[in-house]
Amino acid sequence: MTQIETTTTDTAAPAPKHLRAPVPVQSRAERFTSTEVSDFPAVTGREPMWKYTPVARLQELITGELDGSPYVYDVTAAPGVTTAWITRDDARIGAGGKPEDRASANAWTAFEQALLVTIGADLSGDRREVTLTRSALGGPARAAHTVVEVAPGAVATLILQNTGSAHLTENVEFLLGKDADLTVVSLQEWDDDSLHVAAHFAELGEGARIKHVAVTLGGGVVRLNPSAHLAGARSDAELLGAYFADAGQHLEQQVYVFHDGPETRSRVTYKGALQGAGARTVWIGDVLIGPSAVGTDTYEQNRNLVLTDGARADSVPNLEIETGDILGAGHASATGRFDDEQLFYLQSRGIPEEEARRLVVRGFLAEIVQQIGSPALQERLQAKIEDELESATVTASTPSAPNAGAEN
Repeated sequence: MTQIETTTTDTAAPAPKHLRAPVPVQSRAERFTSTEVSDFPAVTGREPMWKYTPVARLQELITGELDGSPYVYDVTAAPGVTTAWITRDDARIGAGGKPEDRASANAWTAFEQALLVTIGADLSGDRREVTLTRSALGGPARAAHTVVEVAPGAVATLILQNTGSAHLTENVEFLLGKDADLTVVSLQEWDDDSLHVAAHFAELGEGARIKHVAVTLGGGVVRLNPSAHLAGARSDAELLGAYFADAGQHLEQQVYVFHDGPETRSRVTYKGALQGAGARTVWIGDVLIGPSAVGTDTYEQNRNLVLTDGARADSVPNLEIETGDILGAGHASATGRFDDEQLFYLQSRGIPEEEARRLVVRGFLAEIVQQIGSPALQERLQAKIEDELESATVTASTPSAPNAGAEN
């Protein structure tokens, strides 16, 4: 008998690249990055990082031509703190991180010079406070780039104050040397017609600590994405946020913490209030514990208080762990109306219902504001929140009101 062997081969040519099914990103660390806007496809609003964002309102920042020239700013004086414009080829540019979305890359491609804020070491060890104010950015859509370099062992508070009208997309880098301690307060108090998209990148050396506080009370659409890379051993990041959305406002935060070095710690707490038809807030929190980040201690949470009908809050916490040797990791998220027990307690002590509701909201957001560490700024922000509450008609909780939460 003669044995005949047959083989089967697949001679079909592979499908053209544009017809192949996209491979989903399985890890936060695999997200594509580039400093060239042309490397990013057009934004449709269906992408995971854009699906909550009103991309139609931001198209001029995502795809349009931008004015990348230097702008006017004001800065307060402090010992050992300087500002200067630096060229695009400066080695410090890009040391904190690179764009993960088209709007950030559009800003990176368009800026002409970066604003460098240098915080030198101070032998006294006292905390210095510096306020950098931008209030005259109105006009055409603009790109900006800022680098904040903090010397080893330096201790400072930097307040980034944004007011007036602007259509702005930007990148801000924070480079912290060994044992540096920086508190950053990013204030968005824009006019109602403003559009602001910002990516903040923090790179932490050994023993460095950053407290990043984002307070957003103004603007038509504000999308702020802070990230912290805990590269050095025993580095520490605390990312805090408070926001108050009125009718028609869209306030969005996408937070990312990457635990890379050993024995690192992070805490993420964002709290927001919403009122009015079309008020919308979005919070996405990503925490990645890398394979080398043994001894990590991390927790993230987001709380939202809906004050009126017609407002919506989206909250998405994510936690990814690539090592089994950690101290602890968890996350929590909740959105709802007022706590009836709190209201009953206040009313039982003679406080009118409407005032009781305002006290609840005031205390809800004060937890974040009081951690800034600057008494004068805290007082001013509390007054601003009071102004927001004066225009609110807060409603009682009802069975149909959104009241959802998840905690791990």
